[in-house]
Amino acid sequence: MPGRKHQLYLTLSIVPIIATSLWLGQNAIASLSTSVAIPQQLVPAKPMTVLSQQLPVSVPNDTSFQRNLRQGNQIAVNGRILPVAWSQRQLSVSDKTIRTGISDTGLMRTIGAELLSTWNTTAQPVQWFSQPQTQPLILATWLTSQYRYLDITDLATAMGWQLQADGTTLRINLPPAKLQDMRQEQRLWRQNSPASSSLPIVFDLDRPTPWQVSQEGNVIKVTIDAATDPAILQRTVPGNGTPSIESGIADTVQTQPDQLLPPPPAAELCPIPQTPCPINLESTSNQTTIRTNIPSGLRPRVWSLSNPYRLVIDFQPETMVERDIVWATGLRYRQQYIEIKDASSEKQVASRFPVVWLEINPRQPGLTIKPIWSNPSTLVGIAPLIQTAQQWQVAAAINAGFFNRNTQLPLGAIRRDGRWLSSPILNRGAIGWNDFGEVKIGHLSVENTIVTSGGERLPVTAVNSGYIQPGIALHTKEWGTTYTPLSDNETIVAIGNNQVISQSPAGSAGQTPFPIPPDGYLLVIRAKPELADKLAVGTTVRYESVPVPAEFVRYSQILGAGPVLLQNRQIVLDAKAEQFRDSFVAESAVRSAIAITASNTLLIVTVGNRTGGTGPTLREIAQIVQQMGAVDALNLDGGSSTSLYLGGQLLNRPPGTAARVHNGIGIFLNPRL
Repeated sequence: MPGRKHQLYLTLSIVPIIATSLWLGQNAIASLSTSVAIPQQLVPAKPMTVLSQQLPVSVPNDTSFQRNLRQGNQIAVNGRILPVAWSQRQLSVSDKTIRTGISDTGLMRTIGAELLSTWNTTAQPVQWFSQPQTQPLILATWLTSQYRYLDITDLATAMGWQLQADGTTLRINLPPAKLQDMRQEQRLWRQNSPASSSLPIVFDLDRPTPWQVSQEGNVIKVTIDAATDPAILQRTVPGNGTPSIESGIADTVQTQPDQLLPPPPAAELCPIPQTPCPINLESTSNQTTIRTNIPSGLRPRVWSLSNPYRLVIDFQPETMVERDIVWATGLRYRQQYIEIKDASSEKQVASRFPVVWLEINPRQPGLTIKPIWSNPSTLVGIAPLIQTAQQWQVAAAINAGFFNRNTQLPLGAIRRDGRWLSSPILNRGAIGWNDFGEVKIGHLSVENTIVTSGGERLPVTAVNSGYIQPGIALHTKEWGTTYTPLSDNETIVAIGNNQVISQSPAGSAGQTPFPIPPDGYLLVIRAKPELADKLAVGTTVRYESVPVPAEFVRYSQILGAGPVLLQNRQIVLDAKAEQFRDSFVAESAVRSAIAITASNTLLIVTVGNRTGGTGPTLREIAQIVQQMGAVDALNLDGGSSTSLYLGGQLLNRPPGTAARVHNGIGIFLNPRL
């Protein structure tokens, strides 16, 4: 019944605890491997039977002509707005057909499609109400500087979708679909899938239709573009009952239209095996919303099947789908479980971690790697990585260095195009690279000095940094147009055209902003007021900066984080030497890292919580990247900051669970259109 919420109590069995959150749009059945080797079988990119219809692969022959007509950043599916990039273009002069593309990661979010492994950059196999081995759906692709679009034109025609561009919104109107039945089943749905830890909940549909998945706390929400038969909405199982596998949902009782079973307290939802798990259904004329609690220790996965058309919700210890996609020339997207053993344990206990990463060729023409930060006009501020990446118009990105979440200031090295935006601190680990594809990971500090006309050499403690120390700090125009004191009783010395032009007492922290000269910088004296005597108005000064070790001078791009994990393939982890807190050294957490392989391939890596437990320790992430073939590796900021972005979406987690970050590493593409 439209607008009505109903509850169906289904029994779900549960196995040992696991605590993590992976992006639910990718949580289809996992094809697992303990190796990071190249998959033996990749889906061939050629025309195949799709959804019982023959759809051509629309790969244009003449790539010299591909005229962009319009593009936008949101899609309306039956009126429901989703923030997804789309584009329309004409492929040739002779063919006037308007081709419509949706960003590949956006297509997963919009219709529930699952991207399959491929090394063909012009055609992407997709599972969507199809069988990957016998009926893969293959969509043509086109690449821009930010997105890889999948051509849905022929799919939309076959499915009866109506596409209409309305400003920046692509409206997709679908023919009516119906959810015909729901039940639980015991069979395994895909070869090589781990044994199910619960009874999958199966929804029968009369036709393929889009669906989206999100997570709200410990509740999974699935929205299907289909109305539900009223008889299903009125069907419930008593709270202490058990559904029958053979007859679907058995022992059902009819309720009056307004008689709803109250939900049990949250603490009583699926706490142990065989405890009934409630399913809330809400249906309108063209949409059904399903909500159910995630059993303790398990992860949800949702996927579609054909013959007949079905949607399946299941809960397992491991749900990430293995994936290996050459996304663009020089940029490869991969994810799989990696197993490592605890060498300190007598029993050699093994842990399996979901790892999502990008492999990047830093020498690839048309591909550039640069630091990015939340606000290009100032170094003050934090934002979700997905927002920062879209603002800088990058194709891919990963969160990078540390920062002060309260002051929103950087705590470590940021160098872009040869200019220091923020100086290193505490001789911590950093990564440097240049336009020749050279990469270096190691410990880094910088000797910054102000040299006066009188021969005084005054050390500078930091440049544009949130790390406050006694002495002289320097703030340039990269900081912003003004500087507001970070501590009490600072002295502000303004330098313009290499000369001291003013001195001012600053008073209390956070009060008075001081303009930064456009042709100079500010020197901020903290806790050592006597230094102001050496910088009298009219004094000529010179600023010198030398990295230590000196070889870092050849790297125009630098980002600091730490600690260093690997050097020459060996684990060299020493977090205390880089002055990290004991609590940081000991904790297990979701983590980010960056590494370089022997073939000079750059790896940007995120690692989630292990199967049945917590995230990796610093030593464990060092072992993981070592197993992935890294020669040198650096730990990046982790925990809630851990974010890996590609083509408009986060790959490693739902965007709502990612914290705001200060800076990242961006991958810029300049493809041939």
